[in-house]
Amino acid sequence: MSRILLVEDNEMNRDMLSRRLKKRGYEVIMAFDGKQGVEMAGAEMPDLILLDMSLPVMDGWEAARHLKGNEATSGIPIIALTAHAMTGDRDKAIDAGCDDYDTKPVDLARLLDKISSFLGS
Repeated sequence: MSRILLVEDNEMNRDMLSRRLKKRGYEVIMAFDGKQGVEMAGAEMPDLILLDMSLPVMDGWEAARHLKGNEATSGIPIIALTAHAMTGDRDKAIDAGCDDYDTKPVDLARLLDKISSFLGS
């Protein structure tokens, strides 16, 4: 069973995404801010990280840089999730270290395709 770390501060988004991912057989662990996400990634070593970019304490851009800068977590694929679907945001997420980018509200079928491509499932 693949483990996904969901780093999301919005309770409604966290609840909806975690339930849908669990229903599809993924184990979901959660963090509520960027700092906690970085710490949990190092402790839990998930197979993939879904990272909201607008987070308290440490935003997703900074969290991605920390995760990719740490040898232990640098190989974990990160999919950025953001409501900021402006021109250049995808490039900004990739430049910060994210492996892919998806917009909110989440199109679940599209997100699941991206998750599957990284996890090979």
